[in-house]
Amino acid sequence: MSKKLVADLMVDYLDRRGVKYIFGLCGHTVIGMLDALNRNGKVKYISNRHEAVASTAADGYARVTHKASVVMCHLGPGITNVLTGVANAAFDSIPMVVFAGDVPSYYYGKHPHQEVNMHGDATQYRLLEPVCKRCWRVDDPEALPDILDKAFRLAESGRPGPVLIDMPMDMWSREIEEDLFARTYKDCHVTSKPALDPEAAKAIAKELVEAKKPVIHAGGGILLAQASNELAALAEFLDIPISRTLMGQGCVSDLHPLLVGQTGFWGLESTHEFTLNADVILALGTRFAEADSSSWYQGVTFDPSVTKFLQIDIDPTEIGRNYPVAIGAVADLKLALAQILEEVKKICPNGIKREGLREKIAKAKADFRASNVAISNDSRFPMTPQRILKDVKAAIPEDALIFTDVGWNKNGVAQQFEITIPGTVHHSSGLATMGFGASAVLGGKIAAPDKICIALIGDGGFGVNPTCMATAVEQGIACTWVVMNNCAFGTIAGLENANYHTKFGTTFHTPDGEIYSPNWAEVAKGYGVDAIRVNSADEFKPAMDKAIAANKAGKPFLVEAIMENIAVPTPGCWNINDIYTPSELVKEGKLVKKENGKYVPPSHAKSHITK
Repeated sequence: MSKKLVADLMVDYLDRRGVKYIFGLCGHTVIGMLDALNRNGKVKYISNRHEAVASTAADGYARVTHKASVVMCHLGPGITNVLTGVANAAFDSIPMVVFAGDVPSYYYGKHPHQEVNMHGDATQYRLLEPVCKRCWRVDDPEALPDILDKAFRLAESGRPGPVLIDMPMDMWSREIEEDLFARTYKDCHVTSKPALDPEAAKAIAKELVEAKKPVIHAGGGILLAQASNELAALAEFLDIPISRTLMGQGCVSDLHPLLVGQTGFWGLESTHEFTLNADVILALGTRFAEADSSSWYQGVTFDPSVTKFLQIDIDPTEIGRNYPVAIGAVADLKLALAQILEEVKKICPNGIKREGLREKIAKAKADFRASNVAISNDSRFPMTPQRILKDVKAAIPEDALIFTDVGWNKNGVAQQFEITIPGTVHHSSGLATMGFGASAVLGGKIAAPDKICIALIGDGGFGVNPTCMATAVEQGIACTWVVMNNCAFGTIAGLENANYHTKFGTTFHTPDGEIYSPNWAEVAKGYGVDAIRVNSADEFKPAMDKAIAANKAGKPFLVEAIMENIAVPTPGCWNINDIYTPSELVKEGKLVKKENGKYVPPSHAKSHITK
């Protein structure tokens, strides 16, 4: 029997699994694997300047491919730096396999160079345990084939998420029998997903058919399951309005006649009119997160006193987490929705038509668009965020992939930027990581080289890790960054100003008090990225056109626009405001009374401008 280096066997394994890229940053504990990647040449190594960029780019790649991405990092600062991107993937249910180099196995307990061992020898991999579905440390190289198969299966099955394989650096260079990897040639790479219990499908179908005011509430799970067509088919057959979460944007087209819009703090009053008065809500792939549910204030976005909740999720721990459910079921949403529609057709072969429903939804959308026309066309400078979004929409093709960051470029996009093709917008929701968009777009473009890929990001978020531009230049990643520069951590500046009438610690100034911001276009040029900093609103659209042309020619590009810090409209509520500035309507996170029959956001939480 022949022997091979573990590193070579691992690269062979990744190639057979269809892994095309590894995102990482070098360190002395992983150069054995780098050598194998270099000699093999089939799996491309994407070198980055920071581990958070590597893990976030891998996150973006997995969002587009729906397969586990692969990240490799060093020990010590490598594993601490990679943590944020891995956590972001975990919170948003993104599959990822992380290989972390570690101290030599024969030096356990000696505290070798860069080891973190404050609470145990050879335990630094546990830094990632809170954000990984499972962490393995390879103490025996002969166990590696089993671990690899289990790791990829676990990352991609059930609720997807990251896993870690911790590799003491000597393991890469061990020689083992090739036959030990024989099992990996037999193990299937796809795990079949669970369908809905037939009785649950019948019960849910009956509830939907008999409901007078049903609503389907769609979360990011619809997009993870690639169930947009099945969602639309069920809603259309029974004429049921669809509300969505922030992560659910694009579950169906925002122009779909039954899509009423987003719920929660950044939702719309017209959407809440449906969700508040629903007698039955079918919740799909959502945990009813705080922002999507107006901090769970009863009677603002949802009202369990009048609504019966039916919930389907791939993760059993999410069922009934925040609202009691009449029916809770664990299933893959693509399979489940097809089953429910099949049962619905047995009960109601001709479907249901709800008179005036689609007209009501269309009018609400038209009214909201009309309310934004003036500010979206405004030519003042600094630019309004609404004008930026309007011009971006006009510049990019319909199937462009958009990666947002935090603040206006996420919350405003989710509320006001109409996505028409499922899977073309990607937000950081669970962790809401500042800096996500700038790096995630790298992986998105690698996964979809024929698509236009852009990142919408604030100047605060872009400043977190601009080394993503070095990766783009070195790897030939032709994406565009749109830096919406308001010289502040804008959302927090607005929140602090609204509650405390100060922006201390949230805006950018020089010691003498002058407003300060790096010229990100000039910084980009220093990295070798073509860039434009516009000096008027009318220059922005032509700059975007140049960016798209550069992308088509294979070059990255950056467009920077100075922007006013206008708050995203917030028709819902967020308990943060009521904690900072107590409201007589709310006591300890519960809405205790209403004004004129509804929650009225206090004046401190209404739209404002912080220049």
